[in-house]
Amino acid sequence: MEFHLAAHITLRSSILDPQGKATQRALSQLGFGGVKEVRIGKLVELHIEAGSEAEARDVAEAACRKLLANEVMEDFTLQVKEVEAA
Repeated sequence: MEFHLAAHITLRSSILDPQGKATQRALSQLGFGGVKEVRIGKLVELHIEAGSEAEARDVAEAACRKLLANEVMEDFTLQVKEVEAA
């Protein structure tokens, strides 16, 4: 089976996000005054062949812990969806 996983990686709330602050200020200057905070992250999409959703999630989690996310500064969440056979 093939699974599509989305890894959402963001800075931990205790880490300053200068890019997010700059974006929030720019949005405010453009008239989006209701935007009070912006945090910038990244999305990594993975397509994984695995026997089960749990196995695919384990692979993606290991990839995040070993390479994709810096666990000292970043948190990650995973979303899993089975890819329909064509």
